[in-house]
Amino acid sequence: MDILTNTAPRPSGRVHCWFLPVTRSLVDADEIRWWGRSHRSRGEPVAITEIQVIEALRPVQDPELRRSIVDLGMVREVRIDEPRVEVQIALTVPGCPLKAEIQQSVSDAVSQLDGVEAVGVDFTVMTDQEREELREGLHGDPSATAGTNSTYGHSEGRAVPFAEANSSTRVLLIASGKGGVGKSSVTTNLAVALAGLGRDVAVVDADVWGFSIPRMLGVSHSPTVIDGMLIPPEAHGVRCISMGFFADEDQPVIWRGPMLHKALEQFLTDVYWDEPDYLLVDLPPGTGDISISLAGFLPTAEMYVVTTPQVVAQSVAQRAAFMAEKVNLKVHGVIENMSWFTGDDGTRYELFGAGGGQALADLLEVPLVGQVPLVPALRDGADRGRPVAGDPSTEVGALFAEMARTIDVDMKPTKRRHRELRIV
Repeated sequence: MDILTNTAPRPSGRVHCWFLPVTRSLVDADEIRWWGRSHRSRGEPVAITEIQVIEALRPVQDPELRRSIVDLGMVREVRIDEPRVEVQIALTVPGCPLKAEIQQSVSDAVSQLDGVEAVGVDFTVMTDQEREELREGLHGDPSATAGTNSTYGHSEGRAVPFAEANSSTRVLLIASGKGGVGKSSVTTNLAVALAGLGRDVAVVDADVWGFSIPRMLGVSHSPTVIDGMLIPPEAHGVRCISMGFFADEDQPVIWRGPMLHKALEQFLTDVYWDEPDYLLVDLPPGTGDISISLAGFLPTAEMYVVTTPQVVAQSVAQRAAFMAEKVNLKVHGVIENMSWFTGDDGTRYELFGAGGGQALADLLEVPLVGQVPLVPALRDGADRGRPVAGDPSTEVGALFAEMARTIDVDMKPTKRRHRELRIV
């Protein structure tokens, strides 16, 4: 039994219970509901039980870890003094940025119980040892294995989870040959559109020198650190990690190849990603060290190349595609950005020419996944942290929704890796 209870009533009639970490259901939920109905049918008052409170809290998740607060051992104490119930929650770290959200979720869940008229929530904080145990339970021991991926790196002994044979995450590398074509904007909105399909989506901002994903997503807080494990913040249904969390916006990142390689390795291995459906990686422009490192870290990734209709941009973008071939990555599609501008009179103006995206797709023998027009809402949304893809009723939002559907359904790999598959 994972629970110690002291049910001796105190003079006030309060029942005091202390809960250790609970890892499984304590009682069948149907049994609880039947018990309540049978007593109500006889007109007897229904006492609030500790088991009922625990079961009511089981669906409540830690917003960052996405696990039940009961299963994580965060529920520490339940005090019942009918009609009031008080619950003590152990936060993972001091100053938890989502404390208020957890408090509201706990209060709402317990308030649904019959006979509860008031709910009190107070907090404590996990000890260092508890955080270490939590990290090992969620993320494993970094010194235990280097995984089956044979790529160089892993100096801390941690495997890149997305390179493992049992990973079911689709990794999308969003690349461009040159800067200024809207690659980061496409990455952000495509991620939000995939999340809009109900997919679990994460983004790695690998554009170390020109990081912009946190601002475009409107992320409000930095990653939480639990015993060296980074918990990525989330906005618009998308989790992300970026150099922007560790450097000021006006501070240049002046690093050579080995430091860049190590930073990317940590983004992939030290962050608790929890097997998302999609991991989008916003690559820096060009064909430098970062792209080469990621090709080694993520050998099964799908590359999508962003270009504009302009011939010059298209010719430079093809270099990124050819680089992918040289490091054994497969280009899966082309996305054309800034395809046209529609004036107030409804006339469509092709400011940067036409046909560059289709020409590149034909050259690479891959689909043109979509064309994105040049609209002020796209820029405004990026600056304000409100991606236009969050509203699929708009013209651009609908285009990103269709691109997301195309990638998710029409371009779904025919051969998928499964969690159960392990190579020994």
